[in-house]
Amino acid sequence: MPDAVPRPTVAALRARIAHLEGAEMHARAVLPFGVDMLDRRMPQGGLARGCLHEVAGGGGGAVDGAAAACFAAGIAARLPGPVLWCVTQADLFAPGLEQAGLSPDRVIYVEAGDDTAVLACMEEGLRHGGLGAVVADVARLSMTASRRLHLAAKASGTTGIALRRWRRQADASDFGQPTAAMTRWRVSVLPSAPLPVPGVGRPRWLIELIRARAGESFDLELEGCDGTGHLGLPADVADRSAAAAGRQHALG
Repeated sequence: MPDAVPRPTVAALRARIAHLEGAEMHARAVLPFGVDMLDRRMPQGGLARGCLHEVAGGGGGAVDGAAAACFAAGIAARLPGPVLWCVTQADLFAPGLEQAGLSPDRVIYVEAGDDTAVLACMEEGLRHGGLGAVVADVARLSMTASRRLHLAAKASGTTGIALRRWRRQADASDFGQPTAAMTRWRVSVLPSAPLPVPGVGRPRWLIELIRARAGESFDLELEGCDGTGHLGLPADVADRSAAAAGRQHALG
């Protein structure tokens, strides 16, 4: 005997989920990155505030891990208010965070013993409501823990960033597991542009948005955060984009 109410199709369910996620994004303020090529590919034109986000380094070990930390610091630097940064070990380089725009007088450091304690401190900080952002260095992040963090961030309006760093390579596979984070980023170091004089140029990163609710994944070469926490668009990348747009216009 056929069902009285037809079952919704998979496509209809996906459309409904996308609608709900889009409605949630629409109701929330965003933090633009200030780079048009990046912001226009983000849902609502920027990073959703009052949500949980994930950031990890690429496959370059400590070098990419440091870039990921600076990427997170740049986001926190552009949010008003103090920043709570939770770690398992006191291995953050404060001058490096300051170069990414996050001055030491804005940061409250909490050193916890393990991931469980770090996540508990992060959740407490997100529920506090008086912070600009909460960043936590954590190797593993389960769906249950991420849901708690995301709900805490939504309730208080404080942005949470789970900085995924691993001291054992075996733990890196956990980054592929699903979480409730609004976005998931991966940052890898690229060679900086040569200077006309001896010296080191501005850092260059490959920024990969691996997952975004109500959005699509992409990757983009950008210059690392400056002293105000803003990313930059390399001149050669801008030239390539302009040339591609010109070809598309000519073909159209």
